[in-house]
Amino acid sequence: MKDNSQQYHYCGRDFSGAELEQIRQIIASDERLNRVKISRRVCEVFGWYKPDGGLKEMSCRVALLRMERDGLIRLPPPQKGNGNRTARVRISSASDPKSQVCVGAGALGPLRLEVVVKGTSSRLWNELTERYHYLGHRPLPGAQLRYFVFSGSGLLATLGFGASAWSVADRDHYIGWTAKQRRSNLHLIVNNARFLILPWVQSRNLASKILSLACKQIRDD
Repeated sequence: MKDNSQQYHYCGRDFSGAELEQIRQIIASDERLNRVKISRRVCEVFGWYKPDGGLKEMSCRVALLRMERDGLIRLPPPQKGNGNRTARVRISSASDPKSQVCVGAGALGPLRLEVVVKGTSSRLWNELTERYHYLGHRPLPGAQLRYFVFSGSGLLATLGFGASAWSVADRDHYIGWTAKQRRSNLHLIVNNARFLILPWVQSRNLASKILSLACKQIRDD
């Protein structure tokens, strides 16, 4: 007899043995269900929603992958060839170095943050990050926002924000919240996963001005 009283913790949520059995039943219910559709179905069945009312799909997908890694469930094969849809970023002339910008931030004029959307701009952001950021390109976790930073001199920098890590000792100590408060309010925290001032841009105080602008704009975005 299966022990349905055991609890399993994934991505900030406890799953009972009975819930794991529900997930297995969802996976087995229709062979046409891919991993994306399974994660949406699980979110709907368990009422797993983000604070804005949307399904918590990214967290659910990560949880399902970890359940599979731990031998608790078996997902259908990924349709894209690997489990996280990552693909090697191709480097093109679009990210080649541009003319040097060597003035103070105050001489650049107004800065503008532009949200990166799918398509050409997304590919360029990925390419610049892969080519010039010391960490390279990796898909950002969970909910995310990516930015280009422009001035009259053209494109100056890129920024990427992703969902906050579940637990970071120094951060949590600094905030001073309890474990319960963290569970309730973690969605209010974002992680600056990438910040790249393009290597041909040398501008004193630019980084501070960009971060200040991002802090003001990201809440609305």
